[in-house]
Amino acid sequence: MSQRLMSKKKPAYPINDELKKYLKKYERRTKSAISYDDLLRFSGGVDLEDIEGNPTLWLRVFYPEFEQNEIEYSLKRIYTQLHSDGNEEIFDYLKIAAIDFCTFGNSKPFRIKVMNLFNNNYVYFYVKKADASRIYGLELEHILSPNRINFLAYGSTLIEEHISGIPGDEFIAKNLSEVDELGISQIAKEFVKFNERCTITLLGDMRSYNFVIIPTHDFDLIRYKIRAIDFDQQCFEGKFMVYQPFVFKENTSFVSLVREKLDQRSIEQYRNEERALLAKRIITSKKRLYRLLKVMSNDTISTDLNVKLLREEIYKYTADVSFKRAPSMGHVLKAALDFVKRNYQDISLKNITKDII
Repeated sequence: MSQRLMSKKKPAYPINDELKKYLKKYERRTKSAISYDDLLRFSGGVDLEDIEGNPTLWLRVFYPEFEQNEIEYSLKRIYTQLHSDGNEEIFDYLKIAAIDFCTFGNSKPFRIKVMNLFNNNYVYFYVKKADASRIYGLELEHILSPNRINFLAYGSTLIEEHISGIPGDEFIAKNLSEVDELGISQIAKEFVKFNERCTITLLGDMRSYNFVIIPTHDFDLIRYKIRAIDFDQQCFEGKFMVYQPFVFKENTSFVSLVREKLDQRSIEQYRNEERALLAKRIITSKKRLYRLLKVMSNDTISTDLNVKLLREEIYKYTADVSFKRAPSMGHVLKAALDFVKRNYQDISLKNITKDII
């Protein structure tokens, strides 16, 4: 199913001048003495295994001794810019504990492990090849989802903070069998809402390894949230189904939970709740969101064929002529968000009228 739905290879799209201005305005741009291409010049590496001794797709890389100090200094600087005010006074307390390279996926990221020498606490961040569609996805996630996300861009390099959680495929294999009945119902509910949010915001390819499950202890309960961690397929594909996580075979276990635990009325209730929350975020973040959509609408982040196919499919689904007229993926997304906002406001007005009567 996944191979038939998805394009074989999505190209990386450059960051145009208007997007650079947007990123600068909202403090997403930075300067650095090191780039993604610089990190590619490693001299060797060791294959990494997981805690059970199984091979992973990560390679721990090493650099020539005369370059190592300069690379570590630059990475510390990036860390302080991402997580604080860029103050270099704390550099003596930081150590670059590891630099890992992933050979899988479009972005082929470097994962940087930064350790605090005082207490051995550590955090990760990622260095990736910049891609305009991915940047739009990150920014839309920040504005429209319940989550906030830190990232920086400079030149052809993208810096992202690490998103904590258990990858969905690992959760299915190792954790799902231990979740109690209440937890199962929560996961089913969250998957419905996650599916709705991805569909409306046109975030594609949410297979189980592209999102995480986040368990949180709340008194005597464990609550579960689902959060996207991969934004490469923001507004690229032409098939509407690609933006609906439930269609992927990798997510069959989560779809089964929905079928077992939720009736159709509950599913519609959770879908309506997510649409209402999205509409509220659209309204409260209107200025920043529509500035982003304006830049996105004038940018090229997909093929003409994909734009034509997607707008026609969504038009058949909604009967909204705004989709039929959309000349770019940015326009398609704007039509989708306007559709949600308009319907939410219509429903709110009806409820107010009903209460008055």
